[in-house]
Amino acid sequence: MLQPRATGILRRKLGARVVRTDPASRAAASYDSAKIPFLPEAVVHPRKEADIGIVLELANKFRVPVTTRGRGTTLTGAATPIRGGWVLDMMGLKKITIDQEAGMAHVGAGAKVADIQRAADAKGWFYPPDPSSKEYCTIGGNIACNAGGMHGGKYGVTRDFVVALRGFLPTGEFVEWGTATKKFSAGFNMRDLWIGSEGMLGVVTGAVLKLIPQPAARWTLLTSFSNETRALEAALALFRTRVQPAICEFLDRESVLCAERATQQAVFAGQAGRPVILLELAGSKLEVREQSAAVLAWAKAHATAHRVAKNRDEAEQLWAVRRKCSGAMFELGDAKLNEDIVIPMRNYVKFAKFLVRLKRESGLHVPTFGHLADGNLHVNIMYHRADKAETRAAEKAVQLLMETVVSLGGAISGEHGIGLAKTPFLRIQHSPAQVRAMQAVKRALDPRGILNPGKMFEVFHVWKHEKLAVHLPWDHK
Repeated sequence: MLQPRATGILRRKLGARVVRTDPASRAAASYDSAKIPFLPEAVVHPRKEADIGIVLELANKFRVPVTTRGRGTTLTGAATPIRGGWVLDMMGLKKITIDQEAGMAHVGAGAKVADIQRAADAKGWFYPPDPSSKEYCTIGGNIACNAGGMHGGKYGVTRDFVVALRGFLPTGEFVEWGTATKKFSAGFNMRDLWIGSEGMLGVVTGAVLKLIPQPAARWTLLTSFSNETRALEAALALFRTRVQPAICEFLDRESVLCAERATQQAVFAGQAGRPVILLELAGSKLEVREQSAAVLAWAKAHATAHRVAKNRDEAEQLWAVRRKCSGAMFELGDAKLNEDIVIPMRNYVKFAKFLVRLKRESGLHVPTFGHLADGNLHVNIMYHRADKAETRAAEKAVQLLMETVVSLGGAISGEHGIGLAKTPFLRIQHSPAQVRAMQAVKRALDPRGILNPGKMFEVFHVWKHEKLAVHLPWDHK
């Protein structure tokens, strides 16, 4: 429902440069990486935090839906303004300040994650959460979906590095959750309630992030295996030695084949299309030296081939296979259901066997890769959108995937969140009582339901909606 009166008042209060209603601005904010557009009535580009309080106070009064966004890299549709209303663009709040003594970063919600990492690195500190879109995605978006990345197994995810948050309630009231201290135990932990809430409980405008010392040494190893089961069994054997890689990336045969076709080069000569595990150790020079010896012994005992990077340039060459695989998958189909599920380590092998069955029964390509150190795997169900039989097969496959993941003690999302794309599966993960509890929290903090409405709890089938034919800068394709 349009709210021209409310939008007019907002424009008078903040000005036409801040509140934009031209067709180009509205169209640009109508979609995120899910590429399913819904046109907002206005796009707000706040100059300062106080502007956001004005936006929310008015929105709450007139019941205008508000969708907060950063760059829009979310794959689930979490930043899609499905109810129209106003889009709150946070990209202007991008200040970064490093507290060198305390080892903390004070950042605005619009600061890019890669810029935070570079600022920390310049002062000898390290911010580990490492999403693949880090050159584009904002820390506010990472906080909203509790983003992870390849470093999650050793270092943790965004939640593990947020010391404090500041922002606004849906009423427009300013709040701070926590302080820039290493300890805080004064009242309910509202900070962690906001993290991962996908902008449905409040608007994050800034954060204090914990930093850790920059690792003194890194060591990279690429290994190949005869099949997926052998690769996953080998990974479990490595973890049992108590070696904790900074990164432990797995690519199945289909993922490797896609990367090899894209690079026109076999990962290992004479072993084309074999699953691989790419490891990186990080820490003190002594720690890396001791652990690398143990990992080499493991590789000789379990892998069919292995290759050590002699320097960072060679390490980058090894990482090329990981970076190329996702985009190259579109040769297997023009549509993808990219599911970031999590599997407990004890059930890795069971899940590998399930994927073999899923491919056979669906008749679809399902290339899978991901982070073995924390069980977060990206299962990509590839199909051709114009082929009705393949589309139906993809729908059935994703439903069976989610049911199996939960039955194995896993999670339907490890770092993307729910948004729109995962709404059909939320109740597979959560009991009615659990869903009611989450909805009660939503009603308590946002009684008028203005923040990011239509997400998480209302079922939306993304595969039934036409996607925009646009190429975004962070797209792998």
